[in-house]
Amino acid sequence: MKKSLAAITAVLLAAGSAYAQDTVKLGMVAELSGAGAPAGTNWRDGVKIAVEEINAAGGILKKKVEVTDYDTQTDPQVSRAMVQKAIDAGAFAILGTVYSGSTLVNMLVAQQNSTPQFVGSEAPTVVQKGNPFVYRTSSGAQKGIPALTPYFKDTLKAKKVGVAWVNNEFGKGGRNVFVEEMKKAGIEVIADVASEQAQTDYASDVAKLKQANPEAVFVYMNQEESARFLIEAKKQALPMPLIGEVTLTEAKVIELAGGAAEGAIAHVGVTATATDVPGIGAFAKKFEETFKRKPTHDAIKGYVGAWATKYVADMVGKLDGEAFSKKILGLCLKAADHPKILLDTCWDKTGEMSRPSFMVQVKNGAPVVIGTVPAN
Repeated sequence: MKKSLAAITAVLLAAGSAYAQDTVKLGMVAELSGAGAPAGTNWRDGVKIAVEEINAAGGILKKKVEVTDYDTQTDPQVSRAMVQKAIDAGAFAILGTVYSGSTLVNMLVAQQNSTPQFVGSEAPTVVQKGNPFVYRTSSGAQKGIPALTPYFKDTLKAKKVGVAWVNNEFGKGGRNVFVEEMKKAGIEVIADVASEQAQTDYASDVAKLKQANPEAVFVYMNQEESARFLIEAKKQALPMPLIGEVTLTEAKVIELAGGAAEGAIAHVGVTATATDVPGIGAFAKKFEETFKRKPTHDAIKGYVGAWATKYVADMVGKLDGEAFSKKILGLCLKAADHPKILLDTCWDKTGEMSRPSFMVQVKNGAPVVIGTVPAN
């Protein structure tokens, strides 16, 4: 006897429902093309490794994890559409974006849908909007940059400094925190040089810094811009130390800048060169074996975001965005108990992250850890 259309439809719907109950969908929303591709592709690949490990460990709530990639094209409005698309497709959580300008636009969509969102963005404003569904995967500029203040004040004993920054949400946030920190430390900022995202010529920017002659320059730009700046700084023989936060010493910048990156120093929230940390060393090895390149800090951030999603969801015991938010805000995870988080990690009531961090310098073409900074 032939089954009626209604009966067939009921069977298909039941099968689809059962399938959905056996899986947890995640939306990986990142800059896979455009200016942010170096950051976004590393973020994506860190997520991929994490999801593979999570499934091997039994998934989330004993359900298989499925991750779908969505390319923002490094465009804030496209990123908003991609977050909505991921949520419409049934994503329990969003992993991304990396660029702060995009996150500030798309995180409203996740908030409206009570969807947990782990981001690689570090502009202070991301966690200052009162959004209980957005969580960092590394400390924001307002926490990271102050960790550099003792280096300028006590190690370099600088009295006058310069700042070179990219004029986007990320750069503005970092520049503002740095200027305020220098003011508190009694250090004068005598050169304040802004550049544009995707800028290719840094001759005039470097010339301004060279003429001002500060004792050190704080460089706060995205990957490609950082590399171009370093190349021009070497070309003009900029004599003072170049010190950054987050990107200045990462693998992609060193690859693009070559010898021009030698000697650059940065405070980084997390780095694959910290191989004495067991989890970081194991991740870096697996990443390089899988993708045939060294991971950047964005890869580690994506990895941590995916694992944090598992750890917190398993603690909650159900796929509930509201309950997830209540659990993670104010939560601390010890690496001894949750090893894939890599370092002891806390989130405060705004979604800001706190954990130990590192000072890194480029030596012989590679970033080397030269010190650690306690969590703040």
